[in-house]
Amino acid sequence: MSSNRRNFLRHLAIGSGALMTGIPSFASSVPSDEELKIALDQSKKSQRFNMSGYAAPKIDKVRIGFIGQGMRGPGAVQRMSYIDGVEIVAICDLLPERATKSNGIVTKMGRPAAKEYSGANGWKEMIDKEKLDLVYITTPWDLHTPMALYAMEHGCHAASEVPIALTLEDCWKLVETSERTKKHCMMLENCCYDFFELLTLNMARQGLFGEIVHAEGAYIHDLRDLNFSKKGYQNMWRLRENIAHNGSLYPTHGLGPIAQCMNINRGDKMDYLVSMSSNDFMMGEIAKAKAAEDPFFNEFVGKNYRGQMNTTTIKTAKGKTLMVQHDVTSPARIPASTS
Repeated sequence: MSSNRRNFLRHLAIGSGALMTGIPSFASSVPSDEELKIALDQSKKSQRFNMSGYAAPKIDKVRIGFIGQGMRGPGAVQRMSYIDGVEIVAICDLLPERATKSNGIVTKMGRPAAKEYSGANGWKEMIDKEKLDLVYITTPWDLHTPMALYAMEHGCHAASEVPIALTLEDCWKLVETSERTKKHCMMLENCCYDFFELLTLNMARQGLFGEIVHAEGAYIHDLRDLNFSKKGYQNMWRLRENIAHNGSLYPTHGLGPIAQCMNINRGDKMDYLVSMSSNDFMMGEIAKAKAAEDPFFNEFVGKNYRGQMNTTTIKTAKGKTLMVQHDVTSPARIPASTS
């Protein structure tokens, strides 16, 4: 996969930063006019098609296949069951009983039963065999990108729960595959469309808050019981993400709504950020306590659990600021005093 386009953007950003700040030490990073011209030409060649403003051909009946029926999947199936012009063709989950349970939602709504798929590669089989228009992905985070890529490569639009990617490289793969295949790829940030968020956005656009120069959003959600439950996330995958990654692991619930109110990518844009995490003060201790009672949890003892509270501050091109926080282990309630 060509990296000309992203190299061009990277050099342009570095060069622009150097010119704006006037810091001499950045001078060697500023590309020459000729280098910029060559990079721009190569960028255009590698892009081939721009999805901005593109509308896919109208589909009279949208045939949907769902992957993942754990935490988020059943709700997605139910929501789609209310929409006219939708046909729920197939449902897939690693565990067959989950696919069957969600299929019950489909038939309860008076719709024909969907085809069920299961197993580690059931999702690929579903995409290969069914003539789907849209693949709706609600699986563990690390599977979102490969599933969305496979869907687009096989002629389907892709919609994924957040986060749709875990690395910058995967973000570029999604963008470039969407452009090449002319298939839409959407990250489904549901918090952008909740009642309170849409009400607040409407008020902001009506000017009821004046000019907004700072906004704060967060994902502060006590997941201690769920993350350490054998009946929670399949194979403890979300707990493992807290071991594998540092930073704001799940930022878009808080970031999406405030980005809309701040007109991000609608007149302003994010420029740079600073992100800092606290130490872990709870997950490691919970793992030790659990392991003392159940050997199953031994593999989670002594791990480098990442920060309990992450705070990320973002500055926009127009000089405004956003703050986003992530914390899934601090207690949601303070016990009443016994004194």
